[in-house]
Amino acid sequence: QVQLAESGGGSVQAGGSLTLSCVGSGYRFNSACMGWFRQFPGKEHEAVAIIYPSGGRTYYADSVKGRFIISQDNAKNTLYLQMNSVSSEDAAMYYCAARGGGYCPTHATPFGYWGQGTLVSVSS
Repeated sequence: QVQLAESGGGSVQAGGSLTLSCVGSGYRFNSACMGWFRQFPGKEHEAVAIIYPSGGRTYYADSVKGRFIISQDNAKNTLYLQMNSVSSEDAAMYYCAARGGGYCPTHATPFGYWGQGTLVSVSS
């Protein structure tokens, strides 16, 4: 059974940094496409960052490019999202998601496994 569990959310000051973690189990971590998504109230999930199997390729949404970094530690089955220069526009519920196979879409629907989410709030 595939399980994903996010942690690391909380309140961060605008301009500050925060690192989210996602521990996965029940699948081969380094053979899955992994992603971070976020959801604003009343909106659909949007892709923030995607990392291909084995970590050789990444995708970032334009809104976070140059500020956020996605990475993974295969030995720990853990996915990370380092968030830098956080702004109020980054406040949202953040989810990690997994998809088997080598194809990594940049939208939420094809991702079959999801964590429960971790909330990020930004204070000015």
